[in-house]
Amino acid sequence: MITPSWNAPAHIKSLSTTRVGGLSEAPFASNNLGQHVGDNPETVAANRTLLNSYLPAPPIWLDQRHTTTIIDINTHTGTQIADGSVTNTNNVVCCIMTADCLPILLTDKQGSQVAAVHAGWRGLCDGIVENAIAAFSCPAREVIAWLGPAIGPNKFEVGQEVVDRFCQRYPSDKCCFELKNNRYLADLYQLATKRLQRAGVIEVSGGEYCTYQQSELFFSYRREGKTGRMASMIWIEK
Repeated sequence: MITPSWNAPAHIKSLSTTRVGGLSEAPFASNNLGQHVGDNPETVAANRTLLNSYLPAPPIWLDQRHTTTIIDINTHTGTQIADGSVTNTNNVVCCIMTADCLPILLTDKQGSQVAAVHAGWRGLCDGIVENAIAAFSCPAREVIAWLGPAIGPNKFEVGQEVVDRFCQRYPSDKCCFELKNNRYLADLYQLATKRLQRAGVIEVSGGEYCTYQQSELFFSYRREGKTGRMASMIWIEK
């Protein structure tokens, strides 16, 4: 488990899992939490049960599809197609899964509201960060963010079309891409930080991992293709 290092209020709890400590066999070894990747469903359920021992309640799992949809868990009913969730209710666990995409955890400085966001390049480009900030009932300057484990800027290759999509709206995003061998290397951490700051968020922490390079700790879809999923979670503990 990774415990985020950020200036969240003491009663805001957050965790990000690694691939270590579960029951799944290769290529999902060992702590795969994704039910949609081809792993044995009973093993995934056992891994999720192990995870629950760290939490005040089972997390709310989303049906993630690279949308920009943020749901309010307070009105949650059944499985939701969404890529982020927000709550102001104690001991309700917001949760998203990743395996190269960027997990973003958010809270306000008072610790009255939290959110978990799944931010791949499509979601970042299309506005999921802005939607998450808009779901908070406080000014954006009162929101703080932590960027969890994602593919790093030395390994995330994208094509010209991805660069064009970002720069069409914000030309200054060009600095987040490095041209190398006719492909671009994209910096998800920098792209997310710029989006957060444009939305009004001042305090951004994290961004020091690379899921592709740190194979002993993380699943990576880009590295392995068929692989497991990690989870990043946040809740208000009172």
